Amino acid sequence: MSANAISPLAARWIRAWLILLGLLVYATILVGGATRLTDSGLSITEWQPVKGALPPIDTSSWMAEFDKYRETTQYKLQNKGMSLAEFQFIYWWEWGHRQLGRFIGLVAVVGFAVFAARRWLVGGLGWKLLGLVALGGLQGAIGWWMVASGIGDTDRVSVAPYRLMTHFSLALLILGVITWLWLSLRAVPRPEGPARGRGVAIGLLALVFVQMATGALVAGLDAGRSYNDWPLMAGELIPSHYIQADLGVRSFFEGRAATQFNHRFLAYVLWGLSLWAAWRYRAGALARPFAVLAALVSAQAVWGILTLLNAAPLTLALVHQGLGVIVTLSAVYLVWRAAGPVTRLPAPA
Repeated sequence: MSANAISPLAARWIRAWLILLGLLVYATILVGGATRLTDSGLSITEWQPVKGALPPIDTSSWMAEFDKYRETTQYKLQNKGMSLAEFQFIYWWEWGHRQLGRFIGLVAVVGFAVFAARRWLVGGLGWKLLGLVALGGLQGAIGWWMVASGIGDTDRVSVAPYRLMTHFSLALLILGVITWLWLSLRAVPRPEGPARGRGVAIGLLALVFVQMATGALVAGLDAGRSYNDWPLMAGELIPSHYIQADLGVRSFFEGRAATQFNHRFLAYVLWGLSLWAAWRYRAGALARPFAVLAALVSAQAVWGILTLLNAAPLTLALVHQGLGVIVTLSAVYLVWRAAGPVTRLPAPA
């Protein structure tokens, strides 16, 4: 076995660790979506990575947290007069979201330390996994940067939508990196040589990622609860107030009409291209992953329309988000399959 080759035992354990991390990140994305849809994200007004792991345990500590929340613009303009029980409901959603983030960090750091101690991180794998752990740390900082945009002396009653988009997009990137590393540690290699349709696969992945980012903007603005007719928007093919006079170019990030229209338009483009690619490469080495991606995009598009027509209730919106993540991972797998040869792991002794 080469000094730079990872052993089958190490590969199995690292892949299991990556699966656990992936499932935890996916759960965090869903809990984060619920936190956003229930307007819970500003209920905890401080960033305390260690101390904040312990929730309030008695009435006095609950009232102390509630008093901090009462100083936020969201409370003053949107939730003034809410009861302690109502505050506790939104607090638990945000606390659960942050707690999952802490647990992910613990699993990531402990796993990396164990693998390093066992000298399993060979052939550049250590740097890749260290980069993954660093992305997780960055995600925590960006999460607070996002929450901070809705706290303080501002006119906002929620977080800045572009910061929400950044936070969500980084979560997708982390999940994509986890998937890529997990696939690369498989005992079965990819086809020899870059597969036919590689450029199309990369283009579809990029488009899926952009589409998911626009969806985060829609969620951040609650734009999915506006313009709930389809296929038109407010009875128009292109909304006449696509660019709002008071926002100008910021309409692309802060305008409900523009963000929802962009999300719709990109969905149509992605849907059409995925179906075309599935037909175009139906006989090649990538026939199955192209077909699976097209099927998932189709399901996501139909579910998105259903969610829109029902004004994005919590359950439908969460399924839409969760399915979108699966579409993203399908696109990552497609690109991985198309990328060319990978070193085969040594067979067990």
